[in-house]
Amino acid sequence: MLKAKIRDDLKNNLKEKEELAVSVLRLLIAAIFNKEKEKRYKLAKSQQLKEAELEKESELADDEIVEAVSSEIKKRKEAILEYEKGKRDDLAKKEKEEIEILQKYLPEQLSEEEVEKLAKEVIEEIGAKELKDMGKVMAELMPKVKGKAEGGLVSKIVKDRLTSK
Repeated sequence: MLKAKIRDDLKNNLKEKEELAVSVLRLLIAAIFNKEKEKRYKLAKSQQLKEAELEKESELADDEIVEAVSSEIKKRKEAILEYEKGKRDDLAKKEKEEIEILQKYLPEQLSEEEVEKLAKEVIEEIGAKELKDMGKVMAELMPKVKGKAEGGLVSKIVKDRLTSK
């Protein structure tokens, strides 16, 4: 399981005194914990489960952990843009290093060409012709590329395909 791998990597990095990696992994584990708490709260409100069942049901699956990792990467990418605007290259560099650490926990990323191919297939499958069909295309395409491609890239490709027709 991905969560166990993250914890093992944290232990190893603690032993090797890799401060940046330890910091990043601790933040990631905290983000995962918060998502689990949120899920547990929703489950507790909607279902009458015993504490042990609730604990087990609220454990995040690997795809949910990938979502948390992606979210952490997105936060850092946004921070990089802000740091670069503020001419703080030292902080931007640190954020880039943190992204490299986090990317180890994502599945293999799709290339732009692969996303383009999938987008083309979905557009043809749905019969989308214009930009107003973008929502339908994205709803169909995003589950196929979840965790494997950035939403912004997928959106850009779909938009380009729909406007070029």
